[in-house]
Amino acid sequence: MSSSTDTSTEQIELKRVMGPKLLLLFIVGDILGAGVYAVTGQLTGIVGGIAWLPFLVAFVVATLTALSYLELVCKYPRAAGAALYTHKAFGIHFVTFLVAFGVICSGITSAATSSNVLAQNLAGGLTANGWLDAEPSTGTITAIALGFMVLLALINLRGVGESVKFNVILTLVEVTALAIVIGVGFFAMSQGNADFGRVTTFVDSGDKGLFLAVTAATSIAFFAMVGFEDSVNMVEETQDPERIFPRTLLTGLGIAVIIYMLVAVSVVAVLTDDQIANASEGRALLEVVKVGAPDFPIDRVFPFLAVFAVANTALINMLMASRLLYGLANQDVLPRALGKVSRTTRAPYVGIAFSTALALGLIIYVASRAESEVVLNLASVTSLLLLTVFLIVNVACLVLRRDPGRGGFRSPGYTPAVAAVLCAFLLGPWVDRGAIVYQIAAVLMLIGIVLWGITMVIHKPEGGRFRDPENLAE
Repeated sequence: MSSSTDTSTEQIELKRVMGPKLLLLFIVGDILGAGVYAVTGQLTGIVGGIAWLPFLVAFVVATLTALSYLELVCKYPRAAGAALYTHKAFGIHFVTFLVAFGVICSGITSAATSSNVLAQNLAGGLTANGWLDAEPSTGTITAIALGFMVLLALINLRGVGESVKFNVILTLVEVTALAIVIGVGFFAMSQGNADFGRVTTFVDSGDKGLFLAVTAATSIAFFAMVGFEDSVNMVEETQDPERIFPRTLLTGLGIAVIIYMLVAVSVVAVLTDDQIANASEGRALLEVVKVGAPDFPIDRVFPFLAVFAVANTALINMLMASRLLYGLANQDVLPRALGKVSRTTRAPYVGIAFSTALALGLIIYVASRAESEVVLNLASVTSLLLLTVFLIVNVACLVLRRDPGRGGFRSPGYTPAVAAVLCAFLLGPWVDRGAIVYQIAAVLMLIGIVLWGITMVIHKPEGGRFRDPENLAE
């Protein structure tokens, strides 16, 4: 993702550098990350041993939505993503803004989730190596999460950009960490130290019944499948995108869900219900490594691999959020102050400060509620926001079929309609989200609407209207 405004660098031969292998690693790296660490333990608390099933259902919903993204990105090969598709379909500036700001908020809530998962795993690593005498308190975990968010802001302020080669390294770290969990799980099974029979056992802890329990768990598991939508931002840097993008994106989703399901099987086979319940949020995978291979010191190294993988997710999300804030400010749909760029680092420092402040506020607010599960609630907010965005994108895909446009890929039949219905279903009240999830999402969107309204008043008559929706990230 480049923030340069020097058009002389925008040469096709320099940008079309991603072939199918690099693109696949980018997509897998974007999907893998904090999600599986954050939600796997939570899923077992809802559906028991069939925790792998919500990942599979979430994969189906994500894949159907990905087909809509593929149809649209081949028709409109620009890096503006969901906001562009919404504007092309409906032409309503306010709706386009809501979609763009919803994507920003999902990045912020995802980064806040990642920071808490990172804090849990860092604390686990320090304890496993004997560098801490006791498990840190909730306040200490929150302080670590807050400190990490500040560190991300400082890194972002230095003008850090994404590089494909660096993403490859981080992806390999992420895959290695999850491969350790899977390897330990199946090693324990081969030694007779795990109960494979548990993977088909449904435990209805909330008296919902199988269908509603899996639905509720799927809405949480969906947090682990997001990230594929960010790959559309690489379309202008991909060789022959109409041919390469469809199969590569679908392959990446398939690899991710196989890894997730194997991780879920390892968790439920190796750990008892009590061990899962007693594991701190975001640390179920660390418990698998501890319990499944007690004679090997893997548990001393694994937490730091997890920290590295989760940190990558958070950094990408905060880079995306600050960049979109910068783009919306330059479009005069948010106050222009959010688009200010540092003269020394050329980083959008006001946008970075604003997104970081929102993330810090989220962490503090959720952690201050004694009955609140921080990771679960923040992950649920992210899923809620992105399911709403995906619903709109799927509808936009149906609307834009009236536009012949360009592009050779077409989502089969009525799959966009099916995907839209499934996204709408996962947004329903039967999912049994906590009230705090809706409160956080509403407050975040309200902040955006207020800023949009202020911009409309200050910059009449053009304020609040997109000048160039195809270049939101510039």
